[in-house]
Amino acid sequence: MTKPTTFVCFVTLTACAALGFVGCKKKESEGASAEPGAAAPGPAGGKKKAIQNIGSDTMINLAQAWAEDYGKVDSATSIEVSGGGSGIGIAALINGTADIANSSRTMEPKEIEAAKKATGKEPKELLIGYDALSIYVHKSNPLNEISLEELGEIYREGGKIDKWSQLGVKAIPGGEGEKIVRASRQNNSGTYHYFREAVLGKKADYKAGSLDMNGSKDVVDLVSKTPNAIGYSGLGYATPSVKILKVSRKKGEPGVMPAIATTLDKTYPIARPMFMYTPGEPSADVKKYLDWILSDVGQMIVEKSGYVPLPKK
Repeated sequence: MTKPTTFVCFVTLTACAALGFVGCKKKESEGASAEPGAAAPGPAGGKKKAIQNIGSDTMINLAQAWAEDYGKVDSATSIEVSGGGSGIGIAALINGTADIANSSRTMEPKEIEAAKKATGKEPKELLIGYDALSIYVHKSNPLNEISLEELGEIYREGGKIDKWSQLGVKAIPGGEGEKIVRASRQNNSGTYHYFREAVLGKKADYKAGSLDMNGSKDVVDLVSKTPNAIGYSGLGYATPSVKILKVSRKKGEPGVMPAIATTLDKTYPIARPMFMYTPGEPSADVKKYLDWILSDVGQMIVEKSGYVPLPKK
């Protein structure tokens, strides 16, 4: 995955809350501002156009990769990326501190109305690619596939699956007993909301006692260190330390691995779109950047980052 560069900075949910949902600042020596469209120092003392890009942790590595490469295309523009979750990005869009909000879910009607009321503009939605939401277990776990029904029973309040033996796993090398350790996300996350809607049911609640992580990477890290764990996170966060399970719509049906082909042909059951939102029609600088993201070059970065690019027309 692409490492953070001087174009980007990452903030946790706590940091964002402390800053009132504004994007994080670059170092003072770099001179960036958290205000949308604020100018930052450019080459030879010139002023760069700063675009504040805030939101989804699922998309943070992809957004960083775009920001780094776009600096080679347009040296007069600095893309300032920060995370915190889809809810953080949408909140920043509403309160006027984001030029672009990254989101792994669609904006809710109440959020759209809040944005219109606060800014006088209706948010514009741009589909930029897809993520095959993946189910991770420890690499020593002998389980190879799971159904949406079984996932629901693991994560849903009142669900009846709490032990690995209920899934046919008698023992996990290095594990402690049969208890399933559930890694989940915090409720500001678009991934949290999508998983609930697609797997648990819109009106269902999560079972108490899960380990709710700040970021997508944190989920995979936890699973890699915990033999009894299971977690859900973006395909782009896969590492050799974890195993990705095949997923079927119903128990007894063949499981499907998350991939570009299975996402685009819709055979993988929990793939989801990724969006960028702007407060009304984007400015010329923002539109130029978004057009570049939709170009062949921008979409190639989607694929290289472990996500699913838009199908070519």
